[in-house]
Amino acid sequence: MAAPAPDLISVFSSPQELGASLAQLVAQRAACCLAGARARFALGLSGGSLVSMLARELPAAAAPAGPASLARWTVGFCDERLVPFEHAESTYGLYRTHLLSRLPIPDSQVITINPQLPVEEAAEDYAKKLRQAFQGDSIPVFDLLILGVGPDGHTCSLFPDHPLLQEREKIVAPISDSPKPPPQRVTLTLPVLNAARTVIFVATGEGKAAVLKRILEGKEENPLPAALVQPHTGKLCWFLDEAAAGLLTVPFEKHSTL
Repeated sequence: MAAPAPDLISVFSSPQELGASLAQLVAQRAACCLAGARARFALGLSGGSLVSMLARELPAAAAPAGPASLARWTVGFCDERLVPFEHAESTYGLYRTHLLSRLPIPDSQVITINPQLPVEEAAEDYAKKLRQAFQGDSIPVFDLLILGVGPDGHTCSLFPDHPLLQEREKIVAPISDSPKPPPQRVTLTLPVLNAARTVIFVATGEGKAAVLKRILEGKEENPLPAALVQPHTGKLCWFLDEAAAGLLTVPFEKHSTL
């Protein structure tokens, strides 16, 4: 079956231009949320190349709002590897070093796993922390989730043909058999991804071109995990560079600052 069309596919001439636009979008979404009735901004981050991209661009984009605004941000992680925060594979550890150290977001509003727990308990503990941070939501509703996509179509730690794609009750799930190392991880589930107000997928490089064509143009009986992210009431956007978008024939908006 064909996946519903995303609200917007934006293609940028380079990862640098993509990163700058992504950071501006984060800052704009934060400003809108902080001006609203809830007066807070809940952001979910993914790892990989997004860490360096956001570290390069977001501090400057967020700075004009001032420390008082950043103090009302809540930051969570879309998935996490069950390794110590000092480990090179720790998503939170990388963000702490490269980004969060430069943003005055209170530590109490950065929601992390406890990597010292066994993976099942780590997932339960992270779910409990999210429920505390999102009191009043039956399922945590992030204002903005920034997701990546692997060459195999995985997103977060939701992998093709994995039983976790069928999870409907848990908001956070453990995974002990990740096909991509390290094997033990904690991940948000599809019900949380699809409850978000805005989801942005970010993909760069020609290594992603074939899978993006499958996700965005495919009519597959067994859709890839990233294709299952279809927010119920929120917006779905894709930020791609030209190399990643190279095989697409669906309409997209092309952006350039040149």
